[in-house]
This record gives sequence, C-alpha cells and structure tokens, in this order.
Amino acid sequence: MMSENDHREDPAAEAAQGSSTSNAFTAVKLLAAAALFYSAGLTFAETYQHMTARSTLNSAHDIEAFTANNSNNNAYSYINWDGHGRRLSSEAKTSKENPPSYMKDLFEDLTARTKLMEETPPNEVKYWFEYTGPLQKYFYRYSRSRKKADSFEGRDDSGVVSSRFIETAGGGEEYSTFFGKESSDIPTDEMASYKRLLDNCLAMGSETRPDRKKGSVWSELYNDDADRCRILFTLNTVGAGRLTTMLWETRPPTPHSVEPRPWISEQETAATHLERNLQEIDAMCASGLIAARVQVLVCEPIPGVWTDWMDSMLPNCGGKADPMKVKEGSSAKVEERASPVQVVVTANAKTAEVCHDLKSGFMEQRMQELTLSPPYLTDENVDLKTFNPAEKNTHPDLVSSDDHDLYVALKWSTLITIRSVNAFLQASADLAIAATSTKSELSKEEQEDGVTVVLSSDASSPFLIPSFVRVSYVSEENNKVAKWRMHGDFFHPAAWEICKDSFDMSWIPGSLSGSGGVTDACHGEKECGQWWVYFAEEQMPTTPEIYANEVTAPLVQGGSNYIYMLTERQRQEVVKVKVCLHAAGDDKTKKEQCGDFPQGVIPLGDMESFLMNFTPNTALGKKHSSNRFPGYSRAEERELDRAKVKERKQLKDQEDIEKALFDYTIYPAALFHKDATIKAARARDFAITGAKRDPEAIGPQKVKSGYYDVTITKPRQSQWAWCQAISRKGLCTLYADYFRSFVDDRCLESCGMRKNWSKVERVTDEL
Repeated sequence: MMSENDHREDPAAEAAQGSSTSNAFTAVKLLAAAALFYSAGLTFAETYQHMTARSTLNSAHDIEAFTANNSNNNAYSYINWDGHGRRLSSEAKTSKENPPSYMKDLFEDLTARTKLMEETPPNEVKYWFEYTGPLQKYFYRYSRSRKKADSFEGRDDSGVVSSRFIETAGGGEEYSTFFGKESSDIPTDEMASYKRLLDNCLAMGSETRPDRKKGSVWSELYNDDADRCRILFTLNTVGAGRLTTMLWETRPPTPHSVEPRPWISEQETAATHLERNLQEIDAMCASGLIAARVQVLVCEPIPGVWTDWMDSMLPNCGGKADPMKVKEGSSAKVEERASPVQVVVTANAKTAEVCHDLKSGFMEQRMQELTLSPPYLTDENVDLKTFNPAEKNTHPDLVSSDDHDLYVALKWSTLITIRSVNAFLQASADLAIAATSTKSELSKEEQEDGVTVVLSSDASSPFLIPSFVRVSYVSEENNKVAKWRMHGDFFHPAAWEICKDSFDMSWIPGSLSGSGGVTDACHGEKECGQWWVYFAEEQMPTTPEIYANEVTAPLVQGGSNYIYMLTERQRQEVVKVKVCLHAAGDDKTKKEQCGDFPQGVIPLGDMESFLMNFTPNTALGKKHSSNRFPGYSRAEERELDRAKVKERKQLKDQEDIEKALFDYTIYPAALFHKDATIKAARARDFAITGAKRDPEAIGPQKVKSGYYDVTITKPRQSQWAWCQAISRKGLCTLYADYFRSFVDDRCLESCGMRKNWSKVERVTDEL
C-alpha cells in the first residue's frame, strides 16, 4: 500500500482545484454546447506531434499557438491500423442460411418465438406478450419467524446486466459463453469475431506495448506472452460500509472459502458489491483478451487482510490462486510477487475528513487525476508547445503511471462487466471510423434535417465519447413513491439521473466499424451509419452526489462521475484540454481557446450495455435537490404541464400521486429505449415530409418505428420481438461481424443502423 500524498506538496490545495466548477456553469455550458452541436467542437490534435519552439507557460501566445497548430487534425488520426496485427475479416460467405456457429441458439430462439405466436390463439396473444425467458426470483428479506427468505417472481426483460438477477460473472449468458470459449474450439473463419474486442482496444490504445518475455512482470501475472488489452480499473471506495460501520473496520470473507454463506441483503454491506465487481474483472482476465490492474482508492490505510482478499479474488489476473487448484508451493505470497491490486491512500491526516465527505468531490477529483495523469500534477511549468500527453510524470510506483490501453473509473456501487467494456470499445471505434472515413457530401435535406451529424478532421467537428447511465431496481429499501411509479414491477431497472428531456438523437453517417480494429464497414454507402443518443443535459444525481459533481464536474459533458471509460487516445485528448485550461488560469479569453470537453453519447442499438446497475438498488424514490433535477432545461414546460393537470382536476384528491409523477424521477430502461427510438423516427419523419407534411395528421406520416409504432389490437410479429431482444441483450455489438455484414437486414432497425426506419404502410411513394 502506498499513499498518493507522499508525492504531493499540497493535497488540500489540489482538492480545492475543482471547486471553481459550479453546477450552474456546467449546465449553461452543456446547453450551449448542445445548441452548437453541429458547429462547435473540440480541437483535435495528433498525439505525437512534437513542436520545437519553447516559451513561458502563462503566455497567451503559447495557448494561441497550441490551439492553432492542433486545429486541423483528427483525434484518431495517429492510429496505425496495421500496427497491432490487424486481422482480416473472414472470407467465408455468411448468410441467413449460413450464420456463424455462435449464433445457432439465437436462430433457434427465433424459431421458437415464431412457433409460439403461430400456435397461440389470436384472442390469447397480447401485444406485449413477446418475452419467453425464464421465470426469475428475487429474494428481498429474511423472515425469522418462518426461517426463510421472502421473494418475488417475475421476468426482467430489460437487457440490463445486474448482480440481482444474473448470479455468475461474465456480462450475461451470451457474453460469458462467447468470451469463455477456448481458442482451440473457435473455427478459424470466426476468429476475427472473437478477437474484435482486442483489435479495437489495441487500435485505440497505447502504442507502447509491454515486455512479455519470460521472467517479466507480465509473464508472472498472466503466464503467457500473448498481447492483451491493458485496462486500469480505478475504484472509488469512499462511502463503502457495512450498515453504519466503515467496510474496512469489518472482516472480509475468507479467501477461496467453500462453505455456504448466509443470505445477505443488497443493502447490508458493500462487500458483496465489491466482491462481484472483482469477480467480473477476473472473468475479463479469464477470457485471455484483457490484462486488468485494479487501483483501489481509500481515504485512510486499510488492514492487510482486505488487500489479501481483493488479491485472491483475481486469480486469472495474477492474484493468489485457490490453493486447492494449484500445485503445492506454486503460489507466492502477495509481498513476494506482483499483484493486480494496488491500494492508494488518497488523503493525509489533514484531508481525511474531507475525503470521507461524500459531498466534497474529493475522491472524484483524485479519481480523475489518477486516470488522466496530467503533467501539471508534478510540474507547474508545463510547456504547451512541447509536452507529450502520452508521457506520464506521476510517481512510477503508481500503477496508473504505467501505459494502459483503456481506463475504467467507477464507484464501488456500480457494476462493471466485459459487456460494457466491449460495448465502449466498439462504440469508440465506430466514432473513430466516422471521423476518418471518406463520406459522400451531404444533401441539402440532410444538412437541414436537424439530426444528421458528420464527424471529420475539421476543428468544428464535435469530439464524442461513449458515456454511461446508472440504473437501479426497486427494493425493500425504496419508498412507496418508487413502487407507485414502477407499478409494482420489481423486475425492471430505472434511471434517476436523466429523463426524456435529457437527450436528443443524432444520425452519424459512417459510424460503423468493421472487424480487425478500426475499419470501414460502410464502404462509402450513403445511408450507412448509426443512431446515437446525444446528452443535451448534465446528469443529475440526488444528494450527496449532486454536490460532489458541483465541485468536480464529470470529464465528459453529459457523462457520469461514477462510471466512465477512456481509451488511451481519448485520455490524451482530454489531457490536452486540461493542460491548456490549467495554463489559462482565470483568464476567460485564454480558456475559450482551449476547446470544450468531449460530449457524451450512447449508440441506440446497444443502449442497455451502457445502462449500469447501481447494485445497492436504493436510488429510486429519492427527491432531487431544488433546481438540480433531470429535465432542468425544460423546467418551465414541466411546470405548465403540472398546472394543466391541476386545472383539469385529473389528479383531484391524489396529491401523493401528483408528487410522485412530477417531483420524483424514475425513468425505466425500457421507456428510455422507446423514447430514444421514437425521437429518432419522428425526426426522420419530419425531415422527409418537410413542407408537404399534413398539419392535421396525427402520428408518423411516412416512416415509423417498426417495433414501437403498433396498435394494441394487432400483435407484433415474432421477428420484431426477436430483434428487439437482440438489441436489449447487446448482441448487435457482440455479433457485430454478422449484423454489419448486411447479409441479413431483418434487425438493422432494432440495432440502430437503419436511417429511414420502416415505411408507413399507407405511403406508396419512394423515400
């Protein structure tokens, strides 16, 4: 264990460094960025561009030269596509009749769904009766009188990976099966599909590769010399406890114990959530594609038994192996070998109290500093012209000072899986290829439709980074407001930090990357691309986290402070902006020349992979602080809606329900997906109809959502339900080689890859 403050001169001053960023300023800035989404963007710069001229740090000329010399480069232009052993896509001809072997169960599911719909009498088929998954049970309370746990039964078809309903690590059944397959069992012509995660990671990761020779630390940790995706997990543990006791003051579970454990509530201890996250990280290492290092951030030194326990939870990442599964004497003690876990004490005696304060933003600031490792942490005199963002000058004992390909920062209460890592890397590759590929010129209609956004090497092109949203389930700890809003559905997760007004939709041409790294899957096709959820507001958590965000704003506008990822390339771009802002000081003119921070987006076709389970599941039903609530950009409209409800006496004598509807944010994952889809479909419908649109018509006129725009009297076809389930489970990304080959267009719309959606049946003219 080491203390980060051993290498800092004034930690308290650094903690206060982010205090100048107020929530109001962030909100205004984000709204302005949303309004200028098509014209205002981030200056892109080439990573290894070295300048020879040197001058003083605080010179305005420095900042102007810095931005001028980096204004016409692309954020991904340095990537050497062939430099990381790019794998060519398979030459085997794939078709609907000849799908890949890993999709066998998926096509059998379609057959079963079709049979179910055909054999069920029409009067028994409900339009929502589409999910055929297993019945799930949730234990929520132990009854001492009956000596057993009470439970609910239901089905969670949201597609969100949760520790509540998915007991084993691996990101869900499909992902654990896919990434758990032995290399010897993978057909040669399908190898590119299984290595897609690694290819994407290496293409956008560090150019410096690790020493993998025999006897190296790499060899000691992973027992092989194959290259992997190096991921640094920075884990914020502030607030972790067992009921009212700090977690580190209790004893951890016995490492590698085999005895049965008593039932433990989700809210009883943070140990179960920390354990599940470590199991998920270990499953990533077990895939053979990922090399994980975990940096655990604490406010004060913790007992060694906890360090030993965390190390033992990561045997596939180089931690202590189960003694029952290894040869005698082959597992060294933690002190005698490299460990995948490093505990970092982020505070000293003076700042420990501030660190424990969940409203202070102290740990969020430390997490950002360790993730980014900006040069001004160790050297105030950073030369803007010559500094290299790829170089880290933080103390070499810190694991974060090493070279990594991907950085994952999260709080102990947020569940991380290989599915979310794979989704982030694929979405980042999609945005990268959209910015670098050759695209046809936009038509006048596309330029004015309000949703089409072209990424390019121009300075006006926005810099987008995939972001995450936390979701929570209803539990015994939630109040009745949450249960009312969820209609008694304990089996569906909901967000509380966003609402339907928090985002817009955008179509980005060319934003589909193929296999073998960042490669063009569209090949110049004009209508090829993907729909994206674009965050137009800052995420608004409840107290105390909302106050922490005011002190330390998220790195990505519209993103989260409690779960975010950055590739090495993205980290370098953010560092450039951070260094420029640090050099500008309080000079607003200089700050304006530094560019904005990146904007948060989510691919529509893989939305649920970016919805992260808040594992204690106590977030719903809490009231937001005044003027700090989702949908703040449309607060006046919300109040007008509430006034109309009162005027019409729609909720007369039902004040509790009125408060539940207007004062609390509970936004189910399924509703999020529906709202985003309808927004995108309506935007295209308005763009296509244009001046010819019938002002008296209700609903879509030319194009619609094939899944959501249905009547309640006519059930959907089994194919639509099948495709939507594919999207919810993240299979559009996992099986990207198949769905992006365009040999099967049945699920293009559900995967967010069809620009013009489905045709309204009464329309006969061509789009």
